[in-house]
Amino acid sequence: MKLNKILPLMLLLACSMSFAQQGKKNVKKLNTKKVQVVDSIKVSKIAQELPSIMVAKGIKDTVIFDLKDMAMARKKDSLWLKELYKSDLFEDVYNSVANQEYGAVDYDELPTEVLKQRLKELDARTPFKVEYNPSLESVIKQYLKNRRGSLERLMGLSEYYFPLFEQELDKNNLPLELKYLAVIESALNPRAQSRVGATGLWQFMYPTGKMFGLDVSSYVDERSDPIMATEAACKYLKSLNNSFNDWDLALAAYNSGPGNVSKAIRRSGGKTNYWNLRAYLPRETAGYVPAFLATMYIFEYAKEHGFKKQGTRIPYVATDTIKVKQQITLDQVAKLTNLDKEELEFLNPSYKLGIIPVIKDENYMLRLPLTSVGAFVNNEEAIYTFVQEEQQEAEKPMPELYEQPEKIRYRVKSGDYLGRIADRYGVGVSQIKSWNGMRSNTVKVGQNLIIYPKKSTQDIASNAPSQSSSSEKTYTVRNGDSLWSISQKFPGVSVQNIKKWNDISGTNLKPGTKLKIYKG
Repeated sequence: MKLNKILPLMLLLACSMSFAQQGKKNVKKLNTKKVQVVDSIKVSKIAQELPSIMVAKGIKDTVIFDLKDMAMARKKDSLWLKELYKSDLFEDVYNSVANQEYGAVDYDELPTEVLKQRLKELDARTPFKVEYNPSLESVIKQYLKNRRGSLERLMGLSEYYFPLFEQELDKNNLPLELKYLAVIESALNPRAQSRVGATGLWQFMYPTGKMFGLDVSSYVDERSDPIMATEAACKYLKSLNNSFNDWDLALAAYNSGPGNVSKAIRRSGGKTNYWNLRAYLPRETAGYVPAFLATMYIFEYAKEHGFKKQGTRIPYVATDTIKVKQQITLDQVAKLTNLDKEELEFLNPSYKLGIIPVIKDENYMLRLPLTSVGAFVNNEEAIYTFVQEEQQEAEKPMPELYEQPEKIRYRVKSGDYLGRIADRYGVGVSQIKSWNGMRSNTVKVGQNLIIYPKKSTQDIASNAPSQSSSSEKTYTVRNGDSLWSISQKFPGVSVQNIKKWNDISGTNLKPGTKLKIYKG
């Protein structure tokens, strides 16, 4: 073919390629950067004619997302995060209320006369009846003597939640001291769930939550949404106070229900003073108001008692929300913004499965630190394109030849969701879905999942204490023992610790059972 015939064909081909590229939507790509990480793999080694497994470590390059609008120098404080997001405080607070004793407590640091004077000052500035009595003194001194560590952690959490509570309480013209009620109800854990199913910071049962506008779906539990649940709690508390015209009785009704308080009034012969009704109320409610008043006293006089507040890592005012335009998971947000997943779960506790859905007539929001909001909005289109591509990739059929580590079969337990299972085995949610041919993120108790774990057996079991870092003790259960009473015998040990170390799911113990206790 002659040159004068070839040139026009080449020009035509170049033009067609140029038009095709222009036809594609010009979506901004997400910035990435290379970092070096320590990688470890298991390899076989022949020693003395016998094969053995050893771990080889080396440096490798990896790529992370680098959204240019985010604050680059933000230092991670992993120890504080670990403390902040631990959930054992709820068990501690619940047991301190339900199993409260009222005997005399030896605590010389707080003389009775000093306590009387401070309670009198507290009574003058609050609508609650803050009067001295030996029972209240006992509770306050027990808290100061035995619960300093958990109270300091609660004070740290309060730095985040109290501004939110105070804003809603002030809007509804309610006493600001009601913020301390959430400490007693949930230990400031928005995902706290009681034995009877009450959920969230303000512990709403399902029917009561529905009554005050809190919906629950497969994806979202609005009882765990801090703002929505606080708004509902304000409405409920206001209605209870209007009914009883007494804040102490309103608090008791919030805990046990207005019906139990009304029955207690009848059984007492018409008495309406809480302290005269205590004997006629359920045991937990009898300890409820003293726990509330003791908590109020300790928080108000924290400085005088030498408490050092652990400042919140992210103040509530330093966060903002973004309305999501496309379904996205917290795993994906963590990957794209380089935020800790625990931090995202703390800021977005109402998403049960770690998924923010997009549903007609619903405004589901993603809450982020202010330092990450601008980065997310600035890269929003590229982020949703990435999420869509990842979803499409997850739905592709698995190739015939697919190299994977040794597979396991995992049986879904109560409380499991894909994000938690993925974290446990060091894999992605999309991988589990691909391996099991799943299109949705929903799993059912008892369902079997095929997983190719990236973590070693030792890593998976790493949350069990090791002999090298802890000394093991054996405790024999006696008559009358409970998990709570046993935990109190070992400083720094919680009910959750004992249950984890001994693979206990319930709370019933048989005398003679031997329990492992680890002391660091």
